[in-house]
Amino acid sequence: MKAFLSFLFCTFVLVTPAFAAQPWLTLPPTPTLPKADVSGLAPVNGIKLWYAEFGQKTGMGEPVLLVHGGLANSDYWGNQVLALVAAHYKVIVMDSRGHGRSSRNAQPYGYDLMSDDVIGLLDYLKIPKVALIGWSDGAIIGLDIAMRHPERLTKLFAFAANYDPSGVQNASSAVVDQYIARAGKEYAAHSPTPKEYKSFVAQITHMWDSQPHWTKNDLARIKVHTWIVDGDHDEMVRHDQPRTLADWIPDSGLLIEPEVSHFAFLQNPDQFNADVLRFLKSK
Repeated sequence: MKAFLSFLFCTFVLVTPAFAAQPWLTLPPTPTLPKADVSGLAPVNGIKLWYAEFGQKTGMGEPVLLVHGGLANSDYWGNQVLALVAAHYKVIVMDSRGHGRSSRNAQPYGYDLMSDDVIGLLDYLKIPKVALIGWSDGAIIGLDIAMRHPERLTKLFAFAANYDPSGVQNASSAVVDQYIARAGKEYAAHSPTPKEYKSFVAQITHMWDSQPHWTKNDLARIKVHTWIVDGDHDEMVRHDQPRTLADWIPDSGLLIEPEVSHFAFLQNPDQFNADVLRFLKSK
């Protein structure tokens, strides 16, 4: 009995912290991008869009474009860039307009405009088409491109997208609050307008409150090979959104990653990277 109690104590000590951590309630540090082969500012639609390219000498096959979420910047993709380059993919990251190192102008934020920015960058880089991995706003931008510029995509991995503003959760979350505060510090460090974070957030919030408004008929136009992906504990997107998106997009896949939230690529990068690589090899 004494030995059994000792075994239970050791099991409790060793196992409990792992479960107590609850990764979906954490916001791991923002990664660092590896050294880029090429980086710069592309003149696109009246702004300067920051981009970086990796694996250009060793990469084989179609290039992969990573598009980050609202308020973030390309640094958030650091873990994914490393995994994709190790798998011999050519990788491009970009800071969306007004985010990170990219500038913005007086044009109101909108998903059509931001997807046109992506097309402008691809034109500038002379890249005919890419596989797009999008997170949150980046996933919505990917869906927008799949509808409006399908010839520029080979595949779309859309993580944590919503098709209507009603699909966004309004409940308070400590993780989201922490993310917004962190994003403000990163904005001040990277942005060409470092003191304008509040006005930037106000403009982005207006877009979130009013866009997108896609119907079943809109999404039925998507013919690009698409996976709709989300975390089972997403605190920002209602859980009906990925299921409906997958139902409305013909021949799309649906993947719900376990024990992660809206920030799955930080909370469990090994799981997220494995899913991305599996998707890129799928047909």
